[in-house]
Amino acid sequence: MIETNYQGTNKMIMGIVFGVLTFWLFAQTMVNVVPVVQSDLGISLGVLNVAISLTALFSGIFVVAAGGLADKVGRKKMTYIGLSLSIVGSLCLIFTQDAGFLIIGRIIQGISAACIMPSTIALIKSYYEGENRQRALSYWSFGSWGGSGICSFAGGSIATYMGWRWIFIFSIIFALLAMILIKDTPESRAEKTSSTKFDIAGLLVFVMVMLALNLVITRGDDFGWTSPITLSLIAILVIGFFVFFKIVGNKSDGFIELTLFKNKYYTGATLSNFLLNAVAGTLVVANTYVQVGRGFNAFQSGMLSLGYLVCVLAMIRVGEKILQRVGARKPMIIGCALAAIGVGMMSLTFLSGTIYTFVVFVGFTLLGIGLGMYATPSIDTAVSNAPVEKIGEASGIYKMASSLGGSFGVAISATVYGTIENLEVAAAAGLTTNVIFAVLALLSILFIIPRGKMSETKPSISKGLPDQKLILK
Repeated sequence: MIETNYQGTNKMIMGIVFGVLTFWLFAQTMVNVVPVVQSDLGISLGVLNVAISLTALFSGIFVVAAGGLADKVGRKKMTYIGLSLSIVGSLCLIFTQDAGFLIIGRIIQGISAACIMPSTIALIKSYYEGENRQRALSYWSFGSWGGSGICSFAGGSIATYMGWRWIFIFSIIFALLAMILIKDTPESRAEKTSSTKFDIAGLLVFVMVMLALNLVITRGDDFGWTSPITLSLIAILVIGFFVFFKIVGNKSDGFIELTLFKNKYYTGATLSNFLLNAVAGTLVVANTYVQVGRGFNAFQSGMLSLGYLVCVLAMIRVGEKILQRVGARKPMIIGCALAAIGVGMMSLTFLSGTIYTFVVFVGFTLLGIGLGMYATPSIDTAVSNAPVEKIGEASGIYKMASSLGGSFGVAISATVYGTIENLEVAAAAGLTTNVIFAVLALLSILFIIPRGKMSETKPSISKGLPDQKLILK
């Protein structure tokens, strides 16, 4: 519910973008400076990969709960809580000397993102309408998809010339700027409903299942695939999966609102968002390979992704304009296809020196074009098809898909890369894994999202779901 007649401003958008950047630019930068951090702290690659994936994992675990809580206690308040946690997490990483504070800091950063992401989307939904909302969501995408593009270049530059810890000093500065810029934004929360009980049991089971899955992916090879530890984790994963859906399915106020997925637009946008975010593993594999296997430093590897940075930023507004002309489905399909082609080019590790460098640059550029074109149509589809009273929770589920997709994409890609001794083959296999993710994202859009351009939707009073109306083109 909008608490006042307040209309969103450019200052508010800028504050939201800075807040989103604290995760997507700075926290995600860690995936691009793996060799530097490993050398500085003297920890194993396996432990470092766990620390990297934990941020996205904990973001994905808690983002739905944080989104639902934002609807109740206030979206601005949850944004401030997230920004405060971002500062704490960054301080842990600035002062860490071993794996302990590194892991703690990464977990806190994940919880911070869980608070910021759905709350800022909900604020946009509350204070912007129509094309103004699509414009605001495009700038939000600059912070998320654009931030992930900038992080490769910025992270490599900062790590090479200032030291990797400076990445998180900048993160603190951006968090403080975000707090200042959104301080005049009125609070926004949903109308109170008869049911305010939080599904603690569902959350606990979900946390257990996600942690078990992450450990199996990232540490299964170290534990041994047939060891008692790995088999126990798999048992927890399988049993917990069925228990979770039993709990959620039998509750009207379950941890995840399953009725949201009755809407095909929301389902297609969320599932493809999960799969396309899994392509984040490309950044880990490509940057690590060119540094370890091709002798690049962190700055040089960052320069390889400069085309990605420029194109993802440039194409976000283009994706918005295409959305307004032909609907969301076409730019989402084209975006996934270009991402698959771009990553596929990077997997051609048998190419020599200069040729491979050029191919990687072009591949990153195509990936940036694809992600930029996909971003705004996808998030607008999800937001437009969510009930007003559930926008925080619906945004939380959408961003859970982003975070978990990124977490498992990084974990799976790093595991594939780390289990093959030959660096050239390992990189090709790890990157091909990401091509598969992009193709699956494309298929999910083709088979789930209906054809045609969808009109603006309003929430259904009787079922709490938006009525679906199509304008066929």
